[in-house]
Amino acid sequence: MEEYNVIGVMSGTSLDGVDIAYCKLSKLDNKWHYRIEKAVTYKYTEEWISKLSNLEKESTFNFVKTHIEYGHYLGKLIKAFIDDNFLMIDFVASHGHTIFHQTEKQITCQIGDGASIAAETKGIVVCDFRTLDVALGGQGAPLVPIGDKILFNDYDFCLNLGGFSNISFDLNNERRAYDICPTNIILNYLANKLNMNFDCSGKIAEQGIINNALLTELNNLEYYKKTFPKSLGKEWLYNIFIPIIEKYTESIENKLRTVTEHIVIQLNIATNFTKNKKILITGGGAYNEFLIRRLSSLTSHQIIIPDSKTIEFKEALVFALLGILRIKKEINCLKSVTGAANDSIGGAVYYGL
Repeated sequence: MEEYNVIGVMSGTSLDGVDIAYCKLSKLDNKWHYRIEKAVTYKYTEEWISKLSNLEKESTFNFVKTHIEYGHYLGKLIKAFIDDNFLMIDFVASHGHTIFHQTEKQITCQIGDGASIAAETKGIVVCDFRTLDVALGGQGAPLVPIGDKILFNDYDFCLNLGGFSNISFDLNNERRAYDICPTNIILNYLANKLNMNFDCSGKIAEQGIINNALLTELNNLEYYKKTFPKSLGKEWLYNIFIPIIEKYTESIENKLRTVTEHIVIQLNIATNFTKNKKILITGGGAYNEFLIRRLSSLTSHQIIIPDSKTIEFKEALVFALLGILRIKKEINCLKSVTGAANDSIGGAVYYGL
């Protein structure tokens, strides 16, 4: 039996914080098993939220400087997590934080310098998982589906409601996956206008009224007409999605209600090519009770909300697995998901021993 003790690290577009998960993964009789032993989300300071939110507008010097500073910041968090919990690990697998994702230009960039993380932790670090796939003509996203296939194959659909919603499933004996629509990132954007970090359980959205003109315009966006593979980034959100919302002089409550309905419609479209299947829902959006109720009212599928560790740290767990596959020199990125020229083994490795 193969056994690994790995720390997976994830920072999503919603800027909720840095997810750090200590995961035990083992392989027995060609089947992988996992346990998330300990996990924590370190909330960002206002300073880091501002830096990460505005970094794409900074000079190249400040960009590189922040990339390195953020690596040291992650490294210090990971080192404290290891020391506080008296952990012995094999390595760290870090996603970093996405700043640029424009795959039509073959650009993707996740900051969080792996060398700096390795210097702080004095250990092995696997990072930069997306760039090889993009260089091969792929979307570089989503990467989690191979983890869905290996660790969560009891479910017909794996739906993650993060900053952007993404889904993965098997179709014609191949794993398929793509980004569906903006979710927490846009709901939080609107909640911020009410001086709130987020709309707890969707209670504000539930009080609003749908603006049908806005809903129709959002549902008619060109992205939704594209076939997969496809992926979304902040650039699309700020250049295309948000300007449509800002055109309307609706109350924030009504905009939240309308955007929530838009999200639910798109989630339902993504799964309605079949019926009566099982959907595993993870990510922060799993706690949005109003959104989940609306989705339940539209779909014939069985919606399964797992334990809180899986909801919050599934992506960190999967990056731990991707790191293991990279160290083993086994495929960890699927062309059937990203549209790349071929499957690949993504990730840079740093040794801070």
